[in-house]
Amino acid sequence: MAQSMLDYCKRILSKVSFDPQLFTKELKKSIHRLEIVDLELLYGWCVVQFGSRYGDIIQTAFEARNPKLAL
Repeated sequence: MAQSMLDYCKRILSKVSFDPQLFTKELKKSIHRLEIVDLELLYGWCVVQFGSRYGDIIQTAFEARNPKLAL
């Protein structure tokens, strides 16, 4: 079974979460790869998984793509 782009992005973000610069770079790439529907799912997942560590990075990256997405 083929892996969805959303699952792929989650896997990459998990792997690079040790480094803020890599995380930021990969998050921005993920945001541009995904459809709007998947962006909402990615945003929620990022907040749950990395919000305490990278909340400001997540907020900034999602606001740049779609100001309505980030809370």
